[in-house]
Amino acid sequence: MRKTTLAVTSALTLLSLPSFAAPYAADARSHGMGNTGVVSADYLTAPLHNPALGALYRENDDIGLLIPAFGVNIHDEDDALSTVDDVQDLYDSIQGLPTPADEAAMNRLLDQLGSSMPIVINGGLTFAIAIPTRFMSMNLFSAGYVEILAAPDISDATNTAERYLNSAVNLAAFGSAEYGVSLSRTYTLGGQTVAFGLTPKYQQLKTYTQRTTLDDFDIEDYDKSEVSKNAFNMDVGIAWYHEAFRAGLSVKDVFKQDIKTKLGSYTYELTPQATVGIGYVSNYVALSLDADLTTQKRFKELDDDTQFVRIGIEGDAWGWAQLRAGYEIDLENNLDNSVTGGIGISPFDVVSLDLAGSYAGDNQFGAAANLAFTF
Repeated sequence: MRKTTLAVTSALTLLSLPSFAAPYAADARSHGMGNTGVVSADYLTAPLHNPALGALYRENDDIGLLIPAFGVNIHDEDDALSTVDDVQDLYDSIQGLPTPADEAAMNRLLDQLGSSMPIVINGGLTFAIAIPTRFMSMNLFSAGYVEILAAPDISDATNTAERYLNSAVNLAAFGSAEYGVSLSRTYTLGGQTVAFGLTPKYQQLKTYTQRTTLDDFDIEDYDKSEVSKNAFNMDVGIAWYHEAFRAGLSVKDVFKQDIKTKLGSYTYELTPQATVGIGYVSNYVALSLDADLTTQKRFKELDDDTQFVRIGIEGDAWGWAQLRAGYEIDLENNLDNSVTGGIGISPFDVVSLDLAGSYAGDNQFGAAANLAFTF
């Protein structure tokens, strides 16, 4: 029996390559708290959310090492992955000897694929080293992102075998790797304590497009359509705090970038993303609310934009264990609303392991994990 798990295989293959960017932050603590982070992220993961937070460290915080943070989200609204597997298995089993019942089943599966929404998978991978000081906090990081969209294109041929063999899968993917240094410092302005952060970074952007039959789909051929582009970009952020209360603004990818695909005439747009946040962050509890001020663009020709409102909460048991929950809403209605949750274990405040997951129905879910050390 053959299993061509279309988008999952694609994601794992692309994530193993140096072709990753910042629209999705790979951070399990944030993921567990509804993917918030503009005011609630810590100094080690500040470059992923708001560079100003690198200056908001505790007195006992020293050098931090994140190796690594990983996350993936899958959105398959109509369960097309399973349908692709089913139709391939059925075709393999009936070649040469199809019965009317077999042909009816084949056409039913092809009809399901023809009316299904595109499969969307995105994932990220992050490494970071943070060095907090009262003069200037610094965070060296490498962050990656990949997004894959796969859409079946079903033939209208009347012969069942011809219909299957003439049907195709259209694949469009974007990946980016970015390397940068995040700098931050606190100032007193008008009696208020405010932190400012700046992250210059180098980006490697790539797109992939592929069209192949359902029967012949092979992810190994994806690089025949690779288009690449290098760019300089920047993130900026500001954070105000008074005791445990915080407010902040982060703008990621200040300079708009776009990159075309080799096939299909698609253009991926990496646009500035502004997010505002408010929250309460203490030693025992953290509450955070983030709201995107801009729409996150992606493939220009596709209706895949997102704009989120997120809320998260964390309870901390004396710095040794954490419990997290959150909720996120896509105002563009391209993704279902998600419930998130997570746990953290941080013995002696030296090593921390964070695990998180999100759920929005059987066909939209995600997971993330972090491993970090502080010295």
